[in-house]
Amino acid sequence: MLMPKRTKFRKVQRGRMKAAASRGNKVSYGEFGIQAMEPGWITGNQIEAARIAMTRYTKRSGQVWIKIFPDKPVSKKALGVRMGSGKGAPEYWVAVVKAQKVMFEIGGVSEEDAREALRLAQHKLPIKTKIIAREDAVSENGGE
Repeated sequence: MLMPKRTKFRKVQRGRMKAAASRGNKVSYGEFGIQAMEPGWITGNQIEAARIAMTRYTKRSGQVWIKIFPDKPVSKKALGVRMGSGKGAPEYWVAVVKAQKVMFEIGGVSEEDAREALRLAQHKLPIKTKIIAREDAVSENGGE
């Protein structure tokens, strides 16, 4: 499971995911990608499940890029513990994903294989997403 090697602080506050992503909102490495349509937290297990779904479908041909990393600890109190007495222990790690952030990219496979692999990965994620294609590949051919 993905998690940071070390952090400055053990516990962090929840924060908010107000605006749309201004960075990382375009496909930059591969040809196709999964873009978040709404903000949310993606756990390390969900990232790993989506990665496995993509690589299994493509039979490890092509390349997959993961552009999010779970660096935020989520704390949880033990079952049956009463309110008060401080914050719980860190339970798992999440990646904070804003709307329009490209989370996964795939390249080196045919378009139908890429779209099917990304569709399978979409089912592993807890937020609404869409499959987008790289923009400059279309504009380069059309402009010349």
